Amino acid sequence: MDKELIIRSSSDDVDFALLKDGKLIELQKDEGGNNFSVGDVFIAKIRKAVPGLNAAFVNVGYEKDAFLHYHDLGPKLPSLLKFTKSVSTGKLKDFSLKNFPFEKDIDKDGKIADVLKSNQSLLVQIVKEPISTKGPRISSELSIAGRYIVLVPFSNRISISQKIEDKEEKERLKRLVKSITPAGFGIIVRTVAQGKKVAELDKDLQNLLSRWTAMCKKLHKAHHPSKVLGEMNKASSILRDIFNDTFNAIHVDDEELYFKIKDYVHEIAPNKESIVKQYQSNVPIFEKYGIERQIKTSFGKTVSMAKGAYLVIEHTEALHVIDVNSGNRSNKANNQEETALEVNLIAATEIARQLRLRDMGGIIVVDFIDMTNAENRQKLFNHFRDEMKDDRAKHKILPPSKFGLIQITRQRVRPEMNIKTREQNPDELMNDSEVEAPIGIVSKITHDLEKLLKKDYKKLTLNTHPFIAAFLTKGFPSIRSKWFFEHKKWVKILPRDAYTYLEYHFFDKDGNQVK
Repeated sequence: MDKELIIRSSSDDVDFALLKDGKLIELQKDEGGNNFSVGDVFIAKIRKAVPGLNAAFVNVGYEKDAFLHYHDLGPKLPSLLKFTKSVSTGKLKDFSLKNFPFEKDIDKDGKIADVLKSNQSLLVQIVKEPISTKGPRISSELSIAGRYIVLVPFSNRISISQKIEDKEEKERLKRLVKSITPAGFGIIVRTVAQGKKVAELDKDLQNLLSRWTAMCKKLHKAHHPSKVLGEMNKASSILRDIFNDTFNAIHVDDEELYFKIKDYVHEIAPNKESIVKQYQSNVPIFEKYGIERQIKTSFGKTVSMAKGAYLVIEHTEALHVIDVNSGNRSNKANNQEETALEVNLIAATEIARQLRLRDMGGIIVVDFIDMTNAENRQKLFNHFRDEMKDDRAKHKILPPSKFGLIQITRQRVRPEMNIKTREQNPDELMNDSEVEAPIGIVSKITHDLEKLLKKDYKKLTLNTHPFIAAFLTKGFPSIRSKWFFEHKKWVKILPRDAYTYLEYHFFDKDGNQVK
């Protein structure tokens, strides 16, 4: 399994595309104007407590106040409030917490009005970015993420990632981390720490403690609200969270960013520094690696899959609904049950990819093709779970219901990736109508052509709109040339002025329409 990270930089934004064996599985954007990222820490003031919601609204500088629920305060809230006040007024200059006396924990089921007051100063961390009409979701239980560990101030707990299953390794890591953890801090050991030595863990810890100290130094003169600790830049945070030995290339088209990423990879994995490459070509980087094509064909309402099957993805305010369709594929399976299982397994793989690609969160309901065999339903469920294992977002998958529906809940911490895949209809430039992008239509034409060639047609002619005809024949190698190299058959293309933009038909050597 090969993984490549392709990074495209423009004046304000940076786009990150993660490829797995050449297929796009994750797409993220770092927008220059985005001041609210998950992990950012703000010094802010309580606007007002709302006893009915057992929550408070906090002014963090966003147009809508941030939402802070009682359960997101953390048990050590009194200690955090006391520390913040002491540091902000300049009375406390030792930020190590070694000699800082902790206050009594708040009641687990207490009331917000008993612990917070309006206009009170508080350190809060973004746990969910502003989505739709809602402001950010925040927590006052702070944590600072590193490569191998997460530092948790005002805690004494050491916990190990549940994805590390080896009991001996868990004990080894717990023992090592316990020996280096400073008083007043807790540690969460991340999955990538597996097999690491104490020196590597300690280096990561010292880096996190430096960031904590730098944040505390800002509190004395900080105005309210203001960001006092920012998440590292998107490139570094992505590499921190997903980088492993399966990566074989990181391509960057910006020189300054290239050197930054090279330095960071040298820091976290010196033996992998050589895989960072600066991309230098006149062809845009996303086109070179086929990412633009995959974006155009992956983000629409309808998503094509192998063997003629396809997904229909609908979004509502409350949930996402995905419908699995077998399409008009030729049925080579012995019976309907085998066909249903085959299509469902293909769909499960694609749905796992779509959830990551679009960053879909909340409740997702998938309507798979009905299967009567309980063993096949279990096989589908197990396959789906395996495909979702690489998903970094917290998620839960329920077994198929009586109606063949699988329900998923997936953590949503930022707005869903939504890319426009439709374009203005060139046939009706005076109207507001839109049609599928040319590259999406070309994918359908290519798919139909492959099916016809399997039926052994000796000669085929494609009649299509002049725009599409030009798209298929211009340049070298043109799309038609690629068809020839792959199938060893030349397809004649005739532009037809009378056709609508989406219309196309195949004809055989006798002039009979075959598609």
